[in-house]
Amino acid sequence: MTDPDVDDLIDEVAERFRERGERMTSQRRAVVRALAATPGHLSAEDIQALADHGTLHLSSIYRSLEALAAVGVVQHIHLGHGATAYHLARAGAHLHLECRVCGAISDLPVRVLDGVAATLRTDHAFVLEPAHTALSGRCAGCADHEMSR
Repeated sequence: MTDPDVDDLIDEVAERFRERGERMTSQRRAVVRALAATPGHLSAEDIQALADHGTLHLSSIYRSLEALAAVGVVQHIHLGHGATAYHLARAGAHLHLECRVCGAISDLPVRVLDGVAATLRTDHAFVLEPAHTALSGRCAGCADHEMSR
């Protein structure tokens, strides 16, 4: 993302906070810049290293991430073994696939699970909310490698 794009994003996020009666703090700004500058899914520690050259305390990173998630700017996902990753929610909520062998994370549209969600709602009176958890399995490369052994 180019700097003007990041500046526009920060202005948009600041407006969301103003609408809620909150401020766009320097910590929140630094977290947005770090996420915008780095594609993919980052841990809080990754964001800390990128945000203001690692000068922000990890607790500030977590508070900023929580606030940014509350206004719909950041999406978090729980990966295997309790790890949490964060990314900008540019295109809205989506699902994640995590390869349990190589750790690769892939994005896919929520509609992939529409049939499962409908069945769970109808048959079990359960509303599925899958956007915060990665679906675990093996990517094509790891599955092919395992089968060729």
